[in-house]
Amino acid sequence: MAEPIAVMFSGGKDSMLALDRAVRAGNDVRRLVTLYDGPSGRVRFHGVPVAVMRAQAEALGIESRMYATTAETFEAAFLRALEELRADGFGAVVFGNIHLADVRAWYEERVRAAGLAHVEPIWGEEPGRLAREVVARGHRALLTCVEEARADAAWLGRTLTEELIGAFERRGIDVCGERGEYHTLVTDGPLFARPLAVRTGATRAEAGFRMLDVQLAPPEATDT
Repeated sequence: MAEPIAVMFSGGKDSMLALDRAVRAGNDVRRLVTLYDGPSGRVRFHGVPVAVMRAQAEALGIESRMYATTAETFEAAFLRALEELRADGFGAVVFGNIHLADVRAWYEERVRAAGLAHVEPIWGEEPGRLAREVVARGHRALLTCVEEARADAAWLGRTLTEELIGAFERRGIDVCGERGEYHTLVTDGPLFARPLAVRTGATRAEAGFRMLDVQLAPPEATDT
């Protein structure tokens, strides 16, 4: 019997597409691993609170392990996550990297050193095609963060669509936002048992980015 695998998971479209492909390939995905910023309680860059991430994992029906980090403790937390995976009988970790070779190399070196296989289902593929696969597969990706210098602030809070992908292309940015132009939260799709009910609030500026506050919607807000 094949060993179970884990997915390094931000809750955004790239890690979701990597998860989607891993599941469709017949892999036994049993854990989502998320490292987040401890002081803010949010996933770094995406700006999504831990409570929303937990609810997303529950809607996906996959166990989630979350690790609080700072810039100084990130590597130690990641290595601890790998140690726990190996101790729990996992055989591989899936990532949603696309074409940043230095980022991939940093993770791959540590994953392999921990005795786990390093898997990159969407590596090297054309960003426009990947973004369109996200839409075509029915993943609902909400833009939660945009880079003020290269992106359009009006994109914040919009859902990824063919129309928005076209706007990215006309703007000349990486269509998947691989260089930090934008980040997303996936709230529904083919892997969800139920949609993730969220509400959006105020925006805030932080270190050259504009972020949208996303919180779980109260039960009464989802009643019909």
